[in-house]
Amino acid sequence: MTTQADVLEELRKGGQDAVDQLFPIVYRELRAIAHRHVTSQKNASLATTELVHETYLKLVDQSRAEWRDRAHFFALASLAMRHVLVDRAKARLTRKRGGEQQRVALEEDMLATDEDAESLLAIDEALTRLATLSPRLARVVECRFYGGLTDEEIAAALDVTARTVARDWAKARMLLRDVLGP
Repeated sequence: MTTQADVLEELRKGGQDAVDQLFPIVYRELRAIAHRHVTSQKNASLATTELVHETYLKLVDQSRAEWRDRAHFFALASLAMRHVLVDRAKARLTRKRGGEQQRVALEEDMLATDEDAESLLAIDEALTRLATLSPRLARVVECRFYGGLTDEEIAAALDVTARTVARDWAKARMLLRDVLGP
């Protein structure tokens, strides 16, 4: 049986078949991460499956990335998920302000209303500002908020200790609270 580590190693070496093998292996975990985002939002417009597929497409575009291990892959997946969610939020706000209207099929596990879109864009802007102060703090937030990674997984992805991640998370939350307000 092929493991995530085997496929990621093959991908790192440039094996194009590895891209096709990767999706079934990481699908369940990517879906769990996406589902956490979906269930944390109310009256949503993006299904879990759609979020997973769009995230995966972004990851495939980065197939030449140096994925060191599972934690690093999921750290990159969290960044890709952030981009998908922010792009969707921007598109929703564009439509809300007179852009082309589009029919959306309702599913039980959908993500983000227009109000949520504004919040998501505010979070993205705050993260971008945080990244100018401390790129590592921003990466910790991305990995935790968008990727659902544990402190240990984030530590492995960023080559720091779990204690450093916990301190960074506390500091990042404080800085983001100041930017975003109560």
